[in-house]
Amino acid sequence: MRTTLRVTSIVSLTLITAATATSLAQRSGSAGNPADATTRIVAAAEKVLSTLDAAGKAKVQFPFDGPQKSRWSNLPTGIFERQGLRLGDLTPAQRTAVNELLSTALSRDGYRKINEIMQGDEVLRTRGGGRGGGGGRGGGGVVFGETEYYLAFVGTPSATAPWMLQFGGHHLAINLTMAGSQSTMAPSLPATQPATFTVEGRTVRPLGNENDKAFALINALNDEQRKQAILAYTVSDLVLGATQDGKTIQPEGIVVSALSAAQQTMLLDIVREWAGIMTDAFAEPRMAEIRTNLPQTYFAWSGPTTNGSAAYFRIQGPTLVIEYAPQGGVDHIHTIYRDPTNDYGVKFTRK
Repeated sequence: MRTTLRVTSIVSLTLITAATATSLAQRSGSAGNPADATTRIVAAAEKVLSTLDAAGKAKVQFPFDGPQKSRWSNLPTGIFERQGLRLGDLTPAQRTAVNELLSTALSRDGYRKINEIMQGDEVLRTRGGGRGGGGGRGGGGVVFGETEYYLAFVGTPSATAPWMLQFGGHHLAINLTMAGSQSTMAPSLPATQPATFTVEGRTVRPLGNENDKAFALINALNDEQRKQAILAYTVSDLVLGATQDGKTIQPEGIVVSALSAAQQTMLLDIVREWAGIMTDAFAEPRMAEIRTNLPQTYFAWSGPTTNGSAAYFRIQGPTLVIEYAPQGGVDHIHTIYRDPTNDYGVKFTRK
């Protein structure tokens, strides 16, 4: 289903103007030294802190080894209670500092993606919450909208010691753990509802690339490859989504070593849609690691193979799990990105 609602209120509520977003995103889009990237992110985080009073700093800061690290969800306010700085409570200067932090920590495409996910939630708010029901802050019920996203620092922002930048709300959870030159975004959950909508006459599909590239790959397989890739049962939701930390699943589908070089390139291009949400300085070494493990990586599919249909897919390797799961149709999508060996940066934060 395509949502054609014209969203005019987003112009004032969206994180920043399109021109400023482009400028900031371009600054974060170039590859560089990972340690330098961490230094820039820490400086941006400290700028956020400098805009806050003592009460604000207490809201945003959490112990690195405390429970906040795994307190994230795809659920909206009213069902899941988040902690941290709520965007709707910030002054314009504070929100600008948060925007600059996110644009520094994320790639150009990653920054675009989270903004579009939030715009989609504003669509839910303006149309009364869609299937989830309405309700407003202070009035009970489920609350949607761009103001219902939260920033938290788990640990103190540092160029050397481990800490996490946590940002999320309905259909979004970004967990970026850093320790010097090392970083991981696992686990993170980019999702969207609606999957297609319009803003100022422009069609927006926050996860459109993920969908289209996956359908292109399944249709690039020959009959024998499809027999291996397509599961004999239906998968309708994420297996390793929120609250599923530490759980494992057996690899299924077609092993990537059975794909042609061109098909492997297509698969890596799908993976980059998740791994590339991080700034390029972190995304490039992550992609190199995933390429190394391609011979032990699997691609699995459940559902129709015609683009425009609701279909689940999974990409799973020794250090990677990606799941894409439509929720009862093509207009509500959940996804998850994990590293079973390094969720929350356990490999480089273990004492």
